[in-house]
Amino acid sequence: MTDTDTDTGTVPRIDTLTFFDDLATAMNGASAAYEVLGDVDMDLGVEMVRPGQGPFRVRLSFRGIQCTQVVALEPDEAWPTDCVLEGPLDAWAAMFADVRANGHATGRQTINSLTLLADRIAARGTDPLGIDKFFRFNQTVQAFLDGAAGVAPAPVRATTGEGTP
Repeated sequence: MTDTDTDTGTVPRIDTLTFFDDLATAMNGASAAYEVLGDVDMDLGVEMVRPGQGPFRVRLSFRGIQCTQVVALEPDEAWPTDCVLEGPLDAWAAMFADVRANGHATGRQTINSLTLLADRIAARGTDPLGIDKFFRFNQTVQAFLDGAAGVAPAPVRATTGEGTP
């Protein structure tokens, strides 16, 4: 997501720990919606490759019907996860824009479609059973990501005059 997108105040900034904390809060406050999807036991990594800067990396821990932990990871830190979803920031931004526009991801913007095609966002890992967890629990992951439809946009920020917000 570009700074321009964020500065319009129409979309949340997706490459922040705060954004994923907000998604976890939304999930944890909607237990009835997640009960029908069943319990999850998975640590999922998300990596957004940002042009001209280091990647944004976060680990999400899902236990039962809750997201129990959201932890930022440094670019060189090991992935203590079952699976990692990795793709360029613009692919993630397109998915979240679709979520915001429709209340949930549609068509080829669902995380399942994106990872099955693997041309923009890929599911990867060192253990095939860990990768399988993502595909077993992808409806819960999609519901978690669809929580972005209700996340408040980032406020408009003034620039410092040096071209950075």
